[in-house]
Amino acid sequence: MPAPKKTARRSLLVTSALLSSLALAAPAAVAAPSPSGSPSASPSATPPASMSTVGGARLGQPGTQVNLASGVPVLPKDVSARSWIVADAESGDVLAAHNAHWRLAPASTLKMLFADTLLPKFPGTAEHKVVPSDLAGIGPGSSMVGIKEDETYTVRDLWLGVFLQSGNDAVRVLSAMNKGVENTVKEMNEHAEELQALDTHVVSPDGYDAEGQVSSAYDLTLIARSGLQKKDFREYASTVTAKFPGETKKGKKGKPVRKAFEIRNTNRLLSGDSDVPVYQGIAGVKNGNTTNAGATFTGVAERNGKVLLVTVMNPEKDEHNAVYKETARLFDWGFKAAGKVQPVGELVPPRSAAQAGAQPGANPSGEAGGSGNGAGGTAGTGAKPVASAPAANGSSGIGTALGITGGVLVLLAGGAFLVNRRWPLPDLVRRRTRP
Repeated sequence: MPAPKKTARRSLLVTSALLSSLALAAPAAVAAPSPSGSPSASPSATPPASMSTVGGARLGQPGTQVNLASGVPVLPKDVSARSWIVADAESGDVLAAHNAHWRLAPASTLKMLFADTLLPKFPGTAEHKVVPSDLAGIGPGSSMVGIKEDETYTVRDLWLGVFLQSGNDAVRVLSAMNKGVENTVKEMNEHAEELQALDTHVVSPDGYDAEGQVSSAYDLTLIARSGLQKKDFREYASTVTAKFPGETKKGKKGKPVRKAFEIRNTNRLLSGDSDVPVYQGIAGVKNGNTTNAGATFTGVAERNGKVLLVTVMNPEKDEHNAVYKETARLFDWGFKAAGKVQPVGELVPPRSAAQAGAQPGANPSGEAGGSGNGAGGTAGTGAKPVASAPAANGSSGIGTALGITGGVLVLLAGGAFLVNRRWPLPDLVRRRTRP
């Protein structure tokens, strides 16, 4: 049986900039189990018998969960990931899943939570001069964008380093700006709890393997969905190439010269590789790879007006770019199955949104009450589209991939929420979706 549909069927999603000030201390409907064993050791070959049931009872069951019926395509057989999920990004329906709540090491996909937590704090134009202590504690073998001490970078530079090159050095500098790594980890864990990403426990903000650090395919999908509500998150996650400031050196006449170098997004479905073509309709989000986690990836893509999120964790196949190939197969299935398959669960809204949905001013569907134009709520604000942002100067690629131009900003029970009606993509992505 599919998971029962909750009141907020169209999933009110709270903008993360406001979540931190509006977070409520209401208990989650279902608590996630504690991590079993150390994530610094090799993960178990089998999922635990009991997992969280956030989003629906079937999502807590081990193995593949899907409602196959007449007209529903068969799932691809060549998917070896320990855990994966296919979800409708707009409605929140989980179309199919495999060990969705298995708590595994997330690698750099955890940077999505880092970004969703910190992006609202600093304007992109703000500048920061790097001091040695900013780069302390970076793990050996970390992915780096190439930040140098005593050089000044804009916040935008740093975020491009995080999203495109998965730079742990950029994460450390932004954490230093945010009162340090310890404070950043604390805020990330608090934000994960607000999102009801209860399988997630952060130890290192960059996703570097650490004792006790875990997440799940379900949680990473929730986190990506929250992050994609932010215009700058969508822009960074979908940028293919950008210019990054290099080291200042003496020029021919002794004058300081600082040249930029190109960085390229390591998300192979977005930038392509020798054995992985650019996926039609891809618009982000984030990849990761560590010794303990293996390869991890969360992607978002659009075809024919349908937007899907797919997360794949730790493919067991010893194949180059396996995580992207398996993600592409699941995307293909999802686009064929959308509208035909009965969901097995749902992506739950954040705690604040779930609470507000039960307050006066919310209609039975969980959407904001008010007039037919989508405005309304207790404050009576009108529709306010959230427009797509243009591609940034010095970068190329998709730019802002998921401008929520059909969303309306409403005030409801003291909180501001985005009611998602459509997630249209910009022209460049739409051209990629055509055969």
